[in-house]
Amino acid sequence: MRNGPRRGVASTAVLLALLLTAGCDGGGDRPGGPAGGQAGPGGAADAPGEIVLASGRDVTGRGGIRQQLIEAWNGEQERKGSGYRARLVELPGSADQQRSQLLGALQSGSAEYDVVNLDVTWVPEFAAAGLVQPLPDALVDADVVKSVAATARWKDAVYAVPFNSDVGLLFYRRDYLKSAGITVPDLGKVTRWPVVQQLIGALDGAGRKLPDAYRKGWTAQLDASYEGLTVNGVEAFASAVDDFALTDGDGRYAGSVDGLKTGLDEMRNRTQAAYTLPDAVHSDEADTLTDFTAGHTAFLRHWPYAYRTLHQSLSEDQLGVAPLPGRAVLGGQNLAVARGSQRSAAARQLVEFLTGKESERCLLDAGFAATRLSAYEDDQLTCKAAKPPGQATAAPTGERTDRMPRDAHGRPGYARDTLLPALENAVQRPRTPLYGAFTQTFAAELARLQGDDPPSDAQLAKELDARLRKALPRG
Repeated sequence: MRNGPRRGVASTAVLLALLLTAGCDGGGDRPGGPAGGQAGPGGAADAPGEIVLASGRDVTGRGGIRQQLIEAWNGEQERKGSGYRARLVELPGSADQQRSQLLGALQSGSAEYDVVNLDVTWVPEFAAAGLVQPLPDALVDADVVKSVAATARWKDAVYAVPFNSDVGLLFYRRDYLKSAGITVPDLGKVTRWPVVQQLIGALDGAGRKLPDAYRKGWTAQLDASYEGLTVNGVEAFASAVDDFALTDGDGRYAGSVDGLKTGLDEMRNRTQAAYTLPDAVHSDEADTLTDFTAGHTAFLRHWPYAYRTLHQSLSEDQLGVAPLPGRAVLGGQNLAVARGSQRSAAARQLVEFLTGKESERCLLDAGFAATRLSAYEDDQLTCKAAKPPGQATAAPTGERTDRMPRDAHGRPGYARDTLLPALENAVQRPRTPLYGAFTQTFAAELARLQGDDPPSDAQLAKELDARLRKALPRG
């Protein structure tokens, strides 16, 4: 999925051990002495020059909102005559390939990255390996959504600042429900998955009232070869198990066979063939968007950026969105300052700007999930630093190119009443420096539910428990 690492061949445990053995400082010095600039962490002045931010792809497109915000910061620096300028480097490949590139670059000093945009699940790994610097607590203040703020810390320190968040949402076809004669309920109040299954049953019973394209009730990212199956699994487990946690505060395994069995039962129920599009077991974000847009399903589990994407082809009368029934997984990316940065003070200023109130409002307007409460609740806060792609623009014919519904204050129409509550209620995936080992083990075992001869929940729970005990340190 967009926020999750694809699995490489190398073990995360081995990579972490190598990084810890190699030391904490990362790369060598850059050319140029500490002339001018601002004081760095050791008291020496930063040398004026380029601040390099490494990140994955911006889903708002080429010249998207991240690049616009960086250009706004550059404009400020030029007016001040500071001598600093930021440059965005987008890393190619899947999320796991990007993670591997960042690990290698920061450990070896082969790339001059000052700021790195980390998936929220990577923060413990990079912090424990000494590849990113501790940051002032004040950068993650009370305005940051509480659940999101927790992703910034490892142990007792802040190592990254929430940049854009993410959370699982339930998209649905209003027009399909109406065609089937079903009174469209307020799905925002639905807290249990069986209610969705009842609606799917009613749709399946409607027969010819639905378009020929309709095939099954819902689809989700259930491909075991990447993070999609882990995310959907954690959402099922967290919805079924009170105070769900598979790791403790030190990243050690804290699960139980009984808890795993309950979670597996919920996951099996959610992915029954009677309700689920068969292609879902091989689907990622792009695949599920394609199937839903083509009308193959009436329900879709996806991330907030799909709200803008889907509204380019579906109207408000056709498309609805609600928090996922039960608990949803928190995703997103956080900005961290590389340990080897020679311009740490300027890098921290860039991070502070990119994660500030106005920047977060800009990210929200562009289709990201903002990390600050003010972006959702302060009607006086507007985006002046950048112009989100497509907003208030028109094609040569005069038609608007951005069809995303907006509220009276220009925010995405669902932001305040749907997206924010979903973020506040979301759960994190296990927090551990060995997250790669966890997700590889977890998804491989969950994939057995999709086989021709799946084991019982009790048997699979015992085997999953045993494998996780081997993959993660124990308390």
